[in-house]
Amino acid sequence: MKNNSNIILIGFMGTGKTAVGKRLANILNMDFYDTDQEIEKVTGMSIARLFQKHGEIRFRSEESLVIKKLAKKKNSIIATGGGIVLNSQNIELLRKTGYLICLTAKPEIIYERVKRRNNRPLLKKGDTYETIVKLLKEREELYQCADFTIDTSDMDFEEIINKILKFLGEKNSKEANG
Repeated sequence: MKNNSNIILIGFMGTGKTAVGKRLANILNMDFYDTDQEIEKVTGMSIARLFQKHGEIRFRSEESLVIKKLAKKKNSIIATGGGIVLNSQNIELLRKTGYLICLTAKPEIIYERVKRRNNRPLLKKGDTYETIVKLLKEREELYQCADFTIDTSDMDFEEIINKILKFLGEKNSKEANG
């Protein structure tokens, strides 16, 4: 892997970015950062509270500030919020620091994963499943900026991590061989 490269996990909510990122960081002995957790640290509020009190524009602004800070990190795994791709500057900044790996899942799988948790501000309005389908469609093209994409729908963490490690291994051997 490029020296001191980061691994940046992008993708829709409920695709496993944080859970996979933490496990991958342990395996690769890298630092782990979650953009939503970093925003909560900085603002002293949960993401849901930040949305409720200040709205999405303020949240996206905090998100961009956190990305600027995390882009300076080396040898880290960064799990991003699902909407990180809405700002192309965030993606360009992160792309310079390492590999963008997109985790995806079928809408019905995402629905099953997120329906029990009540901490997803963008899913508060209307029918949750319909909102997931709509947001996925809106962001589908934006997620195509990734260097590698994995559908996590029918995979366990070990399978997902093995696919990521295989991708990184292939990248490394290509870079080593010019």
